[in-house]
Amino acid sequence: MTASPDAQPRTAHPPGKTVRDRLIDAAELCLREKGIRATTVSEVAEAAGVSRGWLYRHFPDKAALLGAAIVRLNDEFWGESHAVLAGVETLPEQIAAGVRHGRTAYDSPGALLMKLRQEEPEEFAACAGAGVQGLVPDLAAFWTPYLAAAQERGEVQVADLDEAAEWVARSLLTIATVPGNTLDPDDSAAVLGYLHRYVMPGLRQN
Repeated sequence: MTASPDAQPRTAHPPGKTVRDRLIDAAELCLREKGIRATTVSEVAEAAGVSRGWLYRHFPDKAALLGAAIVRLNDEFWGESHAVLAGVETLPEQIAAGVRHGRTAYDSPGALLMKLRQEEPEEFAACAGAGVQGLVPDLAAFWTPYLAAAQERGEVQVADLDEAAEWVARSLLTIATVPGNTLDPDDSAAVLGYLHRYVMPGLRQN
């Protein structure tokens, strides 16, 4: 028998979890396992232990549901990234920590966001909305205050912080995700030396 749209969730609520939270949890699980295109509303409802009708009381469609999961992942990613860099004092060490974080945290919010953006860009944009679509602009905005602090410490000298932050973002993405012949991105010491030799001189221009 088909469940009524007004039917109550089929399972008891875990302590501290609203139905909306459970649905977003389930959506994230499905995104990790299947990606955006292959995830269905029915699968998310089943994973959350609720009826499709109950799901539609919280989210009008698949895009809104998966978009809520992506926005939460995005918020978690930036909070997690700031925490990783909290105890790192110099800019090259911060960038190296960012590369290491992106390379090793395969279960992290950032790893999933990057995977979805790269493999399903149109679907990602449709679900995420304009606020979290751009990977490079997001990363540049993240690095701008770190560059400003480095400039105050005398580590760098740039005329345009926003432009320099975008260059750092592009450099970090390339180091972390594009294979090469001369640099092992999983070798932290090698990455730090690479940054000192090539990236930092580019940030000391008059």
